[in-house]
Amino acid sequence: MSHVLAAVAWPYANGPRHIGHVSGFGVPSDVFARYMRMAGHDVLMVSGTDEHGTPIQVQADAEGVTPRELADRYNRVIVEDLHGLGLSYDLFTRTTTRNHYAVVQELFLGLYRNGYIVPKTTMGAISPSTGRTLPDRYIEGTCPICGYDSARGDQCDNCGNQLDPIDLINPRSKINGETPKFVETEHFFLDLPALADALRQWLDTREGWRPNVLRFSKNLLDDLQPRAITRDLEWGVPIPLDGWRDRPDKRIYVWFDAVIGYLSASIEWARRSGDPEAWRRWWSADGEGKDARAYYFMGKDNIVFHSVIWPALLSGYSGEGSRDGEPGELGRLNLPTEVVSSEFLTMEGRKFSSSRRIVIYVRDFLERYDADALRYFIAVAGPESNDTDFTWAEFLRRNNDELVAGWGNLVNRSVSMAAKNFGVIPPVDPAGLTEADEALLATARAGFAAVGDLIARHRQKQAIGEAMKVVAEANRYLSEQAPWKLKGEADKPRMGTILHVALQVVSDANTLLTPFLPHSAQKIHELLGGTGVHAPMPSIVEVEDLDGGPAYPVLTGDYTQGARWESVPLEVGRALAAPKPVFRKLDPSIVEEELARLAG
Repeated sequence: MSHVLAAVAWPYANGPRHIGHVSGFGVPSDVFARYMRMAGHDVLMVSGTDEHGTPIQVQADAEGVTPRELADRYNRVIVEDLHGLGLSYDLFTRTTTRNHYAVVQELFLGLYRNGYIVPKTTMGAISPSTGRTLPDRYIEGTCPICGYDSARGDQCDNCGNQLDPIDLINPRSKINGETPKFVETEHFFLDLPALADALRQWLDTREGWRPNVLRFSKNLLDDLQPRAITRDLEWGVPIPLDGWRDRPDKRIYVWFDAVIGYLSASIEWARRSGDPEAWRRWWSADGEGKDARAYYFMGKDNIVFHSVIWPALLSGYSGEGSRDGEPGELGRLNLPTEVVSSEFLTMEGRKFSSSRRIVIYVRDFLERYDADALRYFIAVAGPESNDTDFTWAEFLRRNNDELVAGWGNLVNRSVSMAAKNFGVIPPVDPAGLTEADEALLATARAGFAAVGDLIARHRQKQAIGEAMKVVAEANRYLSEQAPWKLKGEADKPRMGTILHVALQVVSDANTLLTPFLPHSAQKIHELLGGTGVHAPMPSIVEVEDLDGGPAYPVLTGDYTQGARWESVPLEVGRALAAPKPVFRKLDPSIVEEELARLAG
C-alpha cells in the first residue's frame, strides 16, 4: 500500500460549472482515486472552490453584493454539482477559510525568508474612468512575442509566455474597452529565475508524463521572469508582513493562493480527522510521506501553474533553489509526481461560452439525465489527450447503443434469466466447465490487470474500452450458448452453469466499471444479491470553520468500505433481487430538444 494524493483543480466560484469543466478536472480524477482505493492504496483526494481575485470582485460589484456573498452562493452550487456526479472527495473545501489563509501566509513567509520573494516597484494599470486598479488579466491586447491579438496582461494563451500588461500592443480594458493608464506601484515578486535550475532538474526526472505537458513545461523554463505575487486588491489573503498586513488595498494574488489550496485542504482534512499531523503522510518529503505519490488533475490552460509555479513555490519553501535557505515549519514538501492535464471539450463544434449560451451546466444536465451517462461519455469520448466535441447526437448514441444495449442488456438478461429459472445464483454443473466457459471467465479475470494498469497510467479511454470488451465477450457468449433454449429438466444443470458464468462475469465487469460508473455499480451489486456498500459516495456536510470563521458546506465521505480490485467468486444460492433496468434508454427527440435550448 502507498499513499496517493489526488489533487484536483479548484473550480472558480463565480458561477456554476459546465460539463466542459468537469470533463477536465472532475471525472478523470474521481476515476483514478476510486481505482487506487479499490487497489488498496491510501488515497487523499482534495480540492475546493477558488474564491479570491478580481473576477469575483468585479462580478460582486456588478450584482450589488459583497465578494463573500457571491463566493458563498457559488461555493454551495458547485458543491452540490460535484456531489451529484458522485465525485469522491475526502475534502472539498474553499479558499476563504481561516485555515487556508494561515497556510498561504506560512508559505509566503517561508519563501520570503529564503529570499525567493522580493519587493519591486513596477507599473500598474489604473482605469481612467474609475480610478481603480485594473488587474493584469482584465487587460487585453496583442502579444509582443507571438502577435496573438487577444493576449491577457498576465499571460498569452497562444504562446504560453508570461507577460506584463505594459508590454502589450494596443492594451485595452476588458471591462469597458478604455485604454488603461499606467502608474508606479510596489509589489512582491516570486523570483522564478532563481528556481529555474531546481525546476529543470526535477522535470528531467519526470517519466510517463503526457508528452505535451512535459514539452510545454520545459519550454517555459527558457525564459522565466519574476512573477508578481501581490496585487492592488481589496479581496484576498492579506500580506503577512509588518506595514502590509493591515493595508486594505494590497492582497496576495489569487494564482499564488489557489495552488496552495492543495496543501491547506490536506491540512484541514487532517485537523477534521482528529489527527492534525496526518497530512504529512502525503506531503512530508523527509518523513513518513517521502514515498507518497501526488497526481494533479486539470485542464490544459492550467499546466503552467502546476508544472512550474507550484513546484517552484514548494522548492523555494523547502530551501531548494539557487539561494538555498531552510524549510519552513511545515518541513520539506513533496513535489508533484505527475501533472495530468486534459485537453478542452467543445460543444456542438463551438467553444463553451456562458455569455453566448453555448453551455450546459452540470446541474441542468443532471436534472434531465443520469450522472453515470455523463461519466461514461467523458470516460469513453472525453478530452483526455485531444480536444473533443460533445454533441447531443453522440451522447444519445453512446448512451443507447453502448450503455443500454451493451452493458445494461448484459446485466438485465443475465439477472432476469437466473431470477426466473432459479431465483438465486445457480450452481455450476458437477460435470464441470466447458472451454467456452473457461475462456470467458479468464477474459474477465485478465481485465483486472489490464484495466487497472491503464487507469494507473491515466489512459482512461483505453481502460474503459478494455472493460467494455469484457462486456462484449459476455454478450457474445450468452448469444452463442443460448440458455433460453435449454428448457428440459435434463438441461437445467447446463443452463445453471451458463448463467452462473454469465453472472460471475457481470460481477467482474461491474467491478472493472465501478471507478467509471459508481452509481450503476451499486445498483448492479444489489441486483446480484449483494449487500452493503459497493461504491461509496460523498456527502455534503455543513461544518464550522476550524478557526472561528463562517460555517460552510464541504464534500467528504468514508471510502474505507466498498469493492476491492479483484474477482470475487459469487456465492451459490444467494438470492437475486427483482430484475429492473439499470440505465435509461433515451428518446431520439432529445437531440432536437437540446439543440433548441442551445439556440435559445
